[in-house]
Amino acid sequence: MHLRIYASPLRGFMFPVAILAGGLATRLRPATEKIPKSLLSVAGEPFISWQLKLLKKNGIERVVICAGYLGEQIKDFVKDGADFGLEVSYSFDGDKLLGTGGALKKALPKLGDKFFTIYGDSYLTADFKAVGDAFIKSGKNALMTVYKNNGQYDKSNVVFKNGQLIAYSKKDKLPDMNYIDYGLGCFKTKLFAEKKEEVFDMADIYSEQVELGNVLGYEVFERFYEIGSFEGLDELGKIIKVKTGK
Repeated sequence: MHLRIYASPLRGFMFPVAILAGGLATRLRPATEKIPKSLLSVAGEPFISWQLKLLKKNGIERVVICAGYLGEQIKDFVKDGADFGLEVSYSFDGDKLLGTGGALKKALPKLGDKFFTIYGDSYLTADFKAVGDAFIKSGKNALMTVYKNNGQYDKSNVVFKNGQLIAYSKKDKLPDMNYIDYGLGCFKTKLFAEKKEEVFDMADIYSEQVELGNVLGYEVFERFYEIGSFEGLDELGKIIKVKTGK
C-alpha cells in the first residue's frame, strides 16, 4: 500500500492521530454488550463525537480509528469524518485482538511516517501542536506525555525527573513513580514496522525505547479524563456539561 508523505508540523501541519478503540470494555458491562465503548453516551452524545470535536479544535486534520470489538458501529456513526471536519479512516483488528501495538502496526499504511496516539476512552485537553512540535524538535523515536499523578487518578507508572523520562512500567512499581502516562503519545512509524510480532502492546514499544533513552517525556499540567469505568463516564459527563453549558 502507498504511504502518503506529509509536511512537518513545524510548518503548520499536524500529523494524524490514531485512536485505539479496539478493546472489549469488560469493566463497562452490561452497557458495552451491544455497543462499543466509544459510542456510550456522554452529556447526550456518543463519546467519540466529543473526542473528534476536541481533535478538530486542536488542529488535527486526519484520524485513523483502530477498531476491533463492535467496531463497525463506530464506522457507521462517524463515517468519513466530514461531519466533524476531519478525514477519518479505519483499521480493523480482524478475527483476533491484536493488542494496542499490533493494531497500530496494522494501521501503519494509513499513518505516514509519524503519528499521534490516544486511547479510545480518553478525553485529553493537551495542546497537540505543542506536543507534536516538541517531538519533531527532539529527534527521538517516541514521545510520552506525563502528568504528576501521585497515584490519584490511576496507578502512577513513570519516573520523571528534571525534565527527563527515567523509567516506565505498567507492571513494576518503583518508589519514585509519581507520574503517569497521560495517554497522548507520538511515534515514528519504523518502531512498529520493525516489530516481528503480530500481537503486542504499545507499552512494549515504550518500555524498549525508554531503556534506550529514545523517548521524550513531555509534562502536561491539566489532568486526563477517561470513560473506562462508570465513575469516569459520570465524571466526564458533568465536566463537559459545565464546559458546554448543556
